[in-house]
Amino acid sequence: MRKVDALRAVRTKPELALLLGVKASALTYLLYVLKPSTQYTSFNITKKSGGIRKINSPSERLKAVQSSLSTLLQDCIDEINKAKPPRAPKGKFAKTDRLSDGKRAKRVEYVYTSTLSHGFVRKRSIITNALMHLNKNSVLNIDIKDFFDSFNFGRVRGFFIKNNNFRLHPDVATVIAQIACYDNKLPQGSPCSPVITNLITHGLDIRLAALARKNSCTYSRYADDITFSTREKVFPSNLVRWDSEGYVYGDDLKGEFARAGLKINKKKTRIQYKDSRQDVTGLVVNRKPNVKCEYWRTVKSQCHLLFRTGKFTIKDGDEIKDGNIFELEGRLNFIDQVDYYNRLRQKNPLNPEYALANHKLNTRGLLSGRERTFSRFLYYRAFYGNDKPTILCEGKTDNVYIKSAINRLAAEYPKLARAKTSTKPYELLVSLFKYNERTRFLLQLYGGSSYLKDFIETYEKHYDFYMAPKPANPVIVILDNDTGFNSIEVLLKSKITNAAVYPAGLGIAGCRNSDFIHVLHNLYLVLTPLGTAKSTAIEDLFSRSTLKEIVSGKTFNPSNKMDPAKEYGKEVFAKKVVLAKKGNIDFVGFRPILDRIVQCIDHYNSIK
Repeated sequence: MRKVDALRAVRTKPELALLLGVKASALTYLLYVLKPSTQYTSFNITKKSGGIRKINSPSERLKAVQSSLSTLLQDCIDEINKAKPPRAPKGKFAKTDRLSDGKRAKRVEYVYTSTLSHGFVRKRSIITNALMHLNKNSVLNIDIKDFFDSFNFGRVRGFFIKNNNFRLHPDVATVIAQIACYDNKLPQGSPCSPVITNLITHGLDIRLAALARKNSCTYSRYADDITFSTREKVFPSNLVRWDSEGYVYGDDLKGEFARAGLKINKKKTRIQYKDSRQDVTGLVVNRKPNVKCEYWRTVKSQCHLLFRTGKFTIKDGDEIKDGNIFELEGRLNFIDQVDYYNRLRQKNPLNPEYALANHKLNTRGLLSGRERTFSRFLYYRAFYGNDKPTILCEGKTDNVYIKSAINRLAAEYPKLARAKTSTKPYELLVSLFKYNERTRFLLQLYGGSSYLKDFIETYEKHYDFYMAPKPANPVIVILDNDTGFNSIEVLLKSKITNAAVYPAGLGIAGCRNSDFIHVLHNLYLVLTPLGTAKSTAIEDLFSRSTLKEIVSGKTFNPSNKMDPAKEYGKEVFAKKVVLAKKGNIDFVGFRPILDRIVQCIDHYNSIK
C-alpha cells in the first residue's frame, strides 16, 4: 500500500504512531503529558542582512517524531508525483483557479512540481534553484515576511483535511498539527515545518508560475525566497516596477500573495540587472551558478591560517572569534558542491578521469585551485589535525568489522571507546576514515592496497605542507597480511628506510610478524596476525560459525571470485551478518588487532 493511502486510512493515534515508526505510548506521552509547548528551546541568530531571527529548536525527543513526519510527508509527495494526473475532458479545464484579472488557469493540485519549489525538496537545492535563472537580463528577488509564522495550527490542520491529495481524518490532522506547531504556528527550527509549508504553498507556486509565464518570466521558490527572471530587455511592469517611492507591485502579484495569506517584505525586494552581479539564494547566476568571490576569499584565508597555525578566526558582527573547524568544513563542502555541479554540466563531455578516478590515474593533477584547497583541508582534518586517532582500513566493510568489534569489546579497550553507563552514552574514541567518490578524486584515496600504497608513499610530502603544531593523534592503517601487502612491503624496504618495526629487533624483513610498524611522523601500519598461516585477511578474525552464516540460502565467499547464485560477498556479510547480529557475534578474534591499535596510540603518545 502506498504511504499516502495508508495515511488516509489512519483513524487513531496508535495507527499514526505505527506509520511514523514510533511507539503509541511514547507519542501519547509526548503530546499529552510532556506537551509540545514544553519541548522547545528558543534562541536568536543574527541575519546576514542585519536584525535578529528567532529559532525555536525542538527537544531530541520531539525532533525525532517531527523528522519521521517529515520523511512520511516527503514519501507521500513522491508517490503523488509518480501517479499520473487524470486528464480533463477535451476542450475543458480540470480544476481551475481565477487569477485576479479574471482569467482562468489550471490548478495542478495533484502534482508537486519540483521545478517550482527547491527548498527542502528531495533532489533539489539552492543550486537547482539558481540554475532556473542563469543568463537572464533581469532577476527579481522577493522575500516573504514572517514566512513560517504565517502558518498557524488551524491552517495546518485544515490543509490535511481539505486537500484532495490527503483528505485525512480530522482527528489525525489534529495530531499532525500538534506535532508540527508551537505557539500556534510552524516553528523555524523544526524539521517538518519546511515540508508542510511547501505543501500548503504549492497552490501559490502554481499561480505565480502561471503569472510568470504570462509575463515571459521564469519562477522558482526556495522557502521564503521567491525569484522571477526574464530575458526581456525591460522587466515586466505588470509584476514589479520602480517609481520615486520605491518598488510598486502589480495587482496580480499582490492579489496572489494576499490570497495565500502571505505578505511581501518590501525591504528585501530588488531587481538585479545583467550588467551587475545577480544572485539567487546566495549564488551568483550571471553566467553559471557560483559562490560570491568574497565568500571564497574569506574561506581560503581561513584555510591558510589553519594550515599555518592550527586555528583561524571569524568575524561575528564587530567581534573577532575563534573559528570552528566543522563550520569551515561545511563552507568548503558547499563550495565543492557548486564546483562539482558545474563540472557535471560543462558543455564538453565530462573528463573520464574525473568521473571514474581509478588507482592508475593521478587525480590530484586534475584539481582546480578551489578543489586543491579543499583537498588540503580534508587531509589536514583527517590526518594532521585529527582530534582522535584515525584508522584507515582497506575497504568500507572493514570499517564495519572494526567498529562493531570495538563496540562489543568497549569495556576492555577504554582508549578506543567509552563504554555505555547509566549516566553516559557509548562513545567511539577513534575515527574510522570513510571512503567515497569525492575522497577518491580529491585525496586520491579509496579502498584497496593500491590506493593505500600511494597514501603511504606520499605521506611525507603532504605532511610537510603544513606548518601548524604537530599532530596530536596517530594515523593507523590496517592491512590484510596477504599478497596485497607485497607492494607496500617493497616500498618499506626500498624508499621509506626509517620505518621502525615493533617489537624491536624484527627489522623490515620481519614486518609481517610485527605488532605494528611506525612508518614516519604519526603514520602507523597494523597487519592482521599471521599465526601459523602463510597469509591472513581481516575476515579470518571471525569465528567459523560466523563465517558459515547462511543468508537467503547462500554461503559467504570473501574472494572476488564467487558464484552469485550460491554465494554472497563482503558487503552482504557486513550488513546482513555483522551489523544485523552484532549482539550475538563473538569478536574475541579481533582482540589482537585492537591490542595493536592501542599499542600504536601508546607509542605515539610517548614520542610526539
